[in-house]
Amino acid sequence: MNENPATKHARTRTNWRRALAAYTEPRVLQVLALGLSSGLPLLLTYSTLQVWMSTAGVRRATVGAIALVGTSYAFKFVWAPILDRVPPPLPLGRRRGWGITIQILLIGAILALGSSDPKHNLRLMAAFAVLVAFLSASQDIVIDAWRVESTTGDQLAPGAAMIQAGYRIGMLVSGAGGLLIAAYAGWFAAYATMAALVGAGVVVFWLAPEPKVPAEAPQAADSGWHAVRRAISRAVIVPFRDFMRRPLWPVILIAIFGYKLGEAMAGVMSSPLYISLGFSLPEIAAASKVFGFFSITAGVMLGGVVTTRYGIVRSLILCGILQSAGNLFFVLQAVGGHHIGYLALCVTAENLTGGMAGTALITYISSLCSPGFTATATQYALLSSITLLGRTVVASSGGWLSEKMGWAWFFVMTSVVGLPALLLFPWIARRNDLNEGKPALDSAEAEPEDPVPS
Repeated sequence: MNENPATKHARTRTNWRRALAAYTEPRVLQVLALGLSSGLPLLLTYSTLQVWMSTAGVRRATVGAIALVGTSYAFKFVWAPILDRVPPPLPLGRRRGWGITIQILLIGAILALGSSDPKHNLRLMAAFAVLVAFLSASQDIVIDAWRVESTTGDQLAPGAAMIQAGYRIGMLVSGAGGLLIAAYAGWFAAYATMAALVGAGVVVFWLAPEPKVPAEAPQAADSGWHAVRRAISRAVIVPFRDFMRRPLWPVILIAIFGYKLGEAMAGVMSSPLYISLGFSLPEIAAASKVFGFFSITAGVMLGGVVTTRYGIVRSLILCGILQSAGNLFFVLQAVGGHHIGYLALCVTAENLTGGMAGTALITYISSLCSPGFTATATQYALLSSITLLGRTVVASSGGWLSEKMGWAWFFVMTSVVGLPALLLFPWIARRNDLNEGKPALDSAEAEPEDPVPS
C-alpha cells in the first residue's frame, strides 16, 4: 500500500528534526567538549611540531620521520585492556577516574615538550613528543569508550559528528592557534597555552556522569595461575575473539586502514609544503583560523547528516571519494606556488572533506563495537588504531616520497591511494547484513542482542 505523500513528507520532516535535536542534548555536547580535549595534543607532536622543526632548520626527511612518535596512536589497543579492567587511581568511576588521571599527566608532558630545543637537543624533544603522544592516545581510549557507552540509538551519529567536530577544532586551536602564539610569544608560550586548554577536559570528566554498563555475570573463584589466565582472557582475548567472529573481519581491518591513508599521507606533509612555498606562520595560521573553523564544523556536521540520510556504507563511499578529491587541491597549491587564495582552498577542502569522511568512519567503527560490552575501550581502540596506523607508520615516509616524486606528483598519489578501500565496504556490508539503505541511526537502534552475526 502506497504511503500518502503528505504523510511521508511529515514523517521525513519529523525524523530530520529528531536527528538535529540530538545535537543539543547534554550528553552529545559533552562529547564535543571531550573531543576538543582529545584533538589538542595531536598536532603538538605532528604538524605544529614539524613547523617548529622546519623553522629551526631541521632536514625535511627528519621532519617527515618525526611522525613516527605518534606510533602510540596506532597501538593503543595494546594497553586499552588495562584501562578497561584496572581500577583508576582516582575513585571516580572507571572512565572518569582514568580520564582525569591521564589528562593531568598529559598537561605536564606538554609543558615539558614546549620547553625543548630542536636545535640543540632534538633527541630529548623526540622523547617528550613520544610521551605526549602516548598519554594523548591513552586519553583517546578513555574518551572513545565513554562516548560509545554513553551515546546509543539516536545519539550514535550525532556523537560521532561531535567527537569529530571537537577533535578537529582542537586540532585547529593547537595548529593555527599554536602557530599564531609561537609567532608572537614563542614556542613555549604556545605549548603552555595548549596544556592549559587540555584542562577543560578535566572539568568535563569531573562534571559528566559515569556511563552505566551492564554488570558482568559472576565468575567462579580462582586462585594462582588460573586467576591470572582468566583475567587476561577476559581483558584481552575475549574482546578480540568477539570481533573476529564477524564474517570477513580481516577485510574490515584492511578497509578501515586504507580509508584514511591518502589523507594521512597528505596531512603529514601539508605544513612543510606551505613552508617550502614561502608562507609565513601568520599566513598559515590565518588561513586555518578563518577557513578551517567553518569548514571543519560544516564537514563533520554534513557528514553526520549524510550518514543519517544515506546510511553507513553509502556515506563511507561518498565521503571517501570526496576526501580523495580534496587532496588534489594540494596539487593546485604546489603548482600555483605562494598564492593565498590557493592556501584558503587547500585548508577548506582538507577540513571539509576530511571531516565528512571522519564522521562516516567513526560511526561505522562505533557500530562494530558490541553494545553493552564491558571491554568497549579495547574493541574501539583496536579498530581506531588501524585507522591511525597509516598516519604514523606509512605516512612517516611522506618526507622521503615528496623529495623523490616532487610535491605535485606526491599529492596526486595521495589522492588515489585510498580509493581501493572504498570497494571493500559494500562487500563487507552484504556479508555482515548491514542494510546500507537504512539510516545509520536505525542501524544503531536495531543492533541485535547478540552482537555477532551468525
